[in-house]
Amino acid sequence: MSFLAALLPVAIYILVVYKLDSFSLVSVKSLLVLVLTGMAAALICFGLFSLTGMFVSENFSDYSDPVIEELVKAIPLLFLARRKKTVFFIDSVICGAAVGGGFSILENVFFLVLGESLGLGTALFRGLEVALIHMGCSAIISVALMFSVRLAERVRSGLDVKASDTVMAVFLFIVSPALHILHNSFHADPIKQFVIVFGAMALLLIWLYQYDGDMIHRWLDRGLDKQVSLLMSIKEGNLGDTKTGRFLMSVKENFPQEVFFDLICYVQLYVELSVAAKSRFMMREAGMDMPIEDADKELYLSQYNEFKSLEKSLGKTARMTIAPVVKFYPADRKSLDDLLDECRRPN
Repeated sequence: MSFLAALLPVAIYILVVYKLDSFSLVSVKSLLVLVLTGMAAALICFGLFSLTGMFVSENFSDYSDPVIEELVKAIPLLFLARRKKTVFFIDSVICGAAVGGGFSILENVFFLVLGESLGLGTALFRGLEVALIHMGCSAIISVALMFSVRLAERVRSGLDVKASDTVMAVFLFIVSPALHILHNSFHADPIKQFVIVFGAMALLLIWLYQYDGDMIHRWLDRGLDKQVSLLMSIKEGNLGDTKTGRFLMSVKENFPQEVFFDLICYVQLYVELSVAAKSRFMMREAGMDMPIEDADKELYLSQYNEFKSLEKSLGKTARMTIAPVVKFYPADRKSLDDLLDECRRPN
């Protein structure tokens, strides 16, 4: 029973966090793979601690072990962030919690097998507390990595980066191992420790959720307004009405007329798909998750196929020339992929 009491909290946490994913950003299969990845991370750390234990004192291990654990757990999360698999707050938290949950499963098993005998209540609250600290810290690291990828994309594209966003990313990388170190150093009654850890994690994740919401609204408001204005200027034949349109006109002389026409069609398709994806995201965020009409599905899929066809036919030089206009940030790519996946599914 003690084993079940220690393992049950992880299943509950993962189920609750997964149910928060109203957009179905992470599949059940991916979630289970991440849990197994977290268990593998625990095995790696167990091996590393066997080595570091030979020259690191037990007192110092309360500080070094949490840092090692968070670094090892961050490896699969870094892979997801770099591959643009985590681009929003909720999918970052889900993935981080799954890795941390898998890690805590084996840590609880190791403690029950190798540690002192525990009563059912103590084992339950210790399982809750260990699961919470690992899932919470991994979720924070996952969000930090997601923020960092967003900022790197903006820097790479020559866009402004708010100093507060940079400070936030750095803060999260520091606070995650710091919380873990405090947890390992503060030896108290399991019930009291659970309440403290739960309160700290809940407040931090709520604050992060609100901060991420502000970043998403900035992405939607600024990007959508500019793209709608550009789309209107293209359809009306008045490219000079927008800054982006004037940029396109400035490169007109560099290409044959038919190539420039294809470039404008390429940009128009990109803007139409981007506006549709962002509009769909906004509807789902507002709770208006109505099915897409079959005619609209066919339109979006045909636009995307034409977009990819033009992408292949246009030369590399042409695509590099308009790269400042046709650029997919992680959130743009994710919202478009979600729109296309929805269009490919039957109503």
